[in-house]
Amino acid sequence: MKQAYSAFAQDISRHIAVERIITDPLRTLAFGTDASFYRLIPQIVLTVVNEEEVRQVLHYAHQHKVHLTFRAAGTSLSGQAVTDGVLVRLGNGWNAAEVLHNGAQIRTEPGVIGARANQLLAPFARKIGPDPASINTCKIGGIVANNASGMCCGTAQNTYQTLASMRLILADGTVLDTGDEASRSAFRDSHGDLLDALQAMHNRVKNNPSLHERIVNKFRIKNTTGYSLNALVDFSDPIDIMQHLLVGSEGTLGFVSEVIYHTVEEHAYKASALLLFANIEQTSRAVTALSSAPVAAVELIDRAGLRSVENKPGMPDYLAGLDNDAAALLVEVRASNEQELQQRLQQTTSALQDFSTLTAKEFTTDKNTCALYWNIRKGLFPAVGAVREKGTTVIIEDIAFPVENLAPAVLELQALFKKYRYDEAIIFGHALAGNLHFVFTQNFTDPQEVQRYADFMDEVCVLVVGRYDGSLKAEHGTGRNMAPFVEMEWGAQAYELMWEIKQLFDPQGLLNPDVILTRNLRAHIENLKPIPEADDLIDRCIECGFCEPVCPSKNLTLTPRHRIVIMRELKRQQRDGKDASYQSLLDDYQYMGIDTCAADGLCSLACPVGINTGDLSRKLRSERNKKHAGKARWAADHFGGITKASRMAFQLTDFSRDLLGDGALIAVSKGVNTLTLGKTPLWHDAMPTSAATVNACEHSVNELTQVIYFPSCASRTMGPGAKDSDQRSLMQVTLELAKKAGVHVAMLPDQDQHCCGMPLESKGHFDQADAMRERLNQALLQVSDNGRIPVMIDTSPCVFRMQQKLDERIRLLDPIEFANRMLVPALNIAPTAEAVAVHVTCSTTKQGLADGLIALARQCSTQVVIPQDITCCGFAGDKGFMQPELNASALAPLQAQVSECREGISTSRTCEVGLSRHSGIPYHSLFYLLDRVSSARR
Repeated sequence: MKQAYSAFAQDISRHIAVERIITDPLRTLAFGTDASFYRLIPQIVLTVVNEEEVRQVLHYAHQHKVHLTFRAAGTSLSGQAVTDGVLVRLGNGWNAAEVLHNGAQIRTEPGVIGARANQLLAPFARKIGPDPASINTCKIGGIVANNASGMCCGTAQNTYQTLASMRLILADGTVLDTGDEASRSAFRDSHGDLLDALQAMHNRVKNNPSLHERIVNKFRIKNTTGYSLNALVDFSDPIDIMQHLLVGSEGTLGFVSEVIYHTVEEHAYKASALLLFANIEQTSRAVTALSSAPVAAVELIDRAGLRSVENKPGMPDYLAGLDNDAAALLVEVRASNEQELQQRLQQTTSALQDFSTLTAKEFTTDKNTCALYWNIRKGLFPAVGAVREKGTTVIIEDIAFPVENLAPAVLELQALFKKYRYDEAIIFGHALAGNLHFVFTQNFTDPQEVQRYADFMDEVCVLVVGRYDGSLKAEHGTGRNMAPFVEMEWGAQAYELMWEIKQLFDPQGLLNPDVILTRNLRAHIENLKPIPEADDLIDRCIECGFCEPVCPSKNLTLTPRHRIVIMRELKRQQRDGKDASYQSLLDDYQYMGIDTCAADGLCSLACPVGINTGDLSRKLRSERNKKHAGKARWAADHFGGITKASRMAFQLTDFSRDLLGDGALIAVSKGVNTLTLGKTPLWHDAMPTSAATVNACEHSVNELTQVIYFPSCASRTMGPGAKDSDQRSLMQVTLELAKKAGVHVAMLPDQDQHCCGMPLESKGHFDQADAMRERLNQALLQVSDNGRIPVMIDTSPCVFRMQQKLDERIRLLDPIEFANRMLVPALNIAPTAEAVAVHVTCSTTKQGLADGLIALARQCSTQVVIPQDITCCGFAGDKGFMQPELNASALAPLQAQVSECREGISTSRTCEVGLSRHSGIPYHSLFYLLDRVSSARR
């Protein structure tokens, strides 16, 4: 078998660049991991960027009889995106999206993140129908492949129901665009036998009343178990049948390369209510009553679920006092206008009039209160994951019952939890669709525990199917998890029809075998993922992948999920015995896992359990750099000299640039970088000049001082780019702008001696960084009169670190806050008509100041561009000088989006260097733009 994969890799290398054909142990393990509790390590991981590459992959897969699994974002929960064959990932060539017909439709490729599609549709008050909880991470390819739904989607707005057309590639490499009549006609000519077979299936179902009724009834509620057999009932044209069979087929029938969706309305008016009931039975009966009301969402939460979040910050106090039998419904009503909203609220309240609740039946339109309610709901899954025992897996199952059976079904499900000792299990879900999720933790290292899980799932299947004829998978997809139970749910006749479909589309069985359909009745309890203890910083990780879209190294090396997967494997091997791959894994991880981690912390904001993988990278750097502790201590103690030397170094390069020119300097720096094994920076034409100094003693504290200005060390040493039209240093601009606004500014007289310590912290020298921070802390306390005078720092990353570390009496102002509070009110602003790009730094995001920066930019320019798919710029302090490939990868989408802009603004000098280099326009502090478009008020 390995020979077949080797031959496949050799042949496919004629069509796919070798760097996108991955076989090393580190990346096959890392990239092969998805959000499910299964682990299979691919023989090969391919990254494809266009249809022709997919066609060639399919061609050689058939030639060499190797298995293929297509992967989008890897947020799948049921094991449908893992393989021990060839894993085919989507590269950056699949990110196109286009709004059509004034928002009525959207054309999108499979690599587009669901939330991105909705961003494009937002100006038209439209959105795509599917609204999975992972929409900020999952991609259209996965949404289609799993027929994903969500909280408000129900059964009416999923992909199956809102599909206009698709472009697909069959297992034999044939491309069909179902929205193009010429393509349909050509396909009829070339694949008449396949279409005839589908037509025959349609006729057989139509002429078989019991099977026809079975299919219709199974899709009255949410159902993603097996194939979308409703296509054989709902459509008569075999091409329409085919494209709807592809929906929810989890990559087992073909590859979807483009989709056109009919969009749905995004209502502007919304109201929510958290309704508390005495017991789950009353709660469930209220759901039945609400099923005829004009509600958009009804989310059920049992008492265990409420208990899991009741002590979280911001949760209502009354949650902690509820009885053990209590439960809740989170109800949302939506409308196009205020009058319609009030009408719908009245109808909804009327539907509930016969039910007693523990609190008032009050709906609110207050955005903060609504957000609080929905945070309760969204926090349920991670709440269980965060408190599970180390080494255990968090499992979320997904079933559906007819709504009228919801009450007894929930009670019986809770009884099963008690029988099998899943005491921590919680139930929640999209009750309006009869769709329940239940979450529990499981140890897969003990065979007895695996058997307990298997016995439990057997009884769950009997409960769902045998007693209530429900769905074993409502929206998470069949995957490997429920593949052994498809026949149990559907019956032999429908099950064999599904095998017939599989054989028709994939006669060699090469596409994602054992997913959806399997003859292996133990597939659901094989290849279970180990979750070994690794480090307290990351042990809570559930490997969901929500962190990946915001990671700057995602297209270069690894993501936070990947880093954690490899760390767990390294720790496992250290404990259980190192195998042949250990040293290779360890060596590769140094660059891929540690050196190229920007450690920006944005992953913690996306992570359901708040893990900051950057903390792990800094910890590992600290362990590696202990031998350099003395150098770090010397640097901390002699920072004034280092500042002076850095300024002189930039002055020397200014002289060299004038003497040699950029081209020669770039060539020289490449040679030196090679000789020093990458320990010297690579020069480029966006490199900063030396910053002009200011005399801090001329800005001493007096009775008029309104703010202390502490420039970051980057601002003190790095001036603007050589080609920037404004050659003033940021310190000069800041002081002149403050003077224009009438703000009296003072500075530390010995400011060059001080730093917040971030440069040392990022390299893992924590003690030395804290020593620098403490010296700065004392100096600022003294100059600010123990915090009476606020302190402004001109660089957001420094503000963020100082907020966490300095004496709480010191009132710190980010440059955005300083501008909006103290400068803008005192200035006349004449906004420029030239387009301005805005980069929101990681620290700005973490401080919650992104909207303030954007609002300020819009005061200064009538055309503001906020590039999409740019989170962290990847410059990461001085990493952009030493490892520029991280910065280049993170900013790859930038230049095309800012081509019409004259300039860009941000709030970090080092970030601005990288942004200038990779955008083609100069980036500088927001103060430069504000100064240029403002005048003093008279």
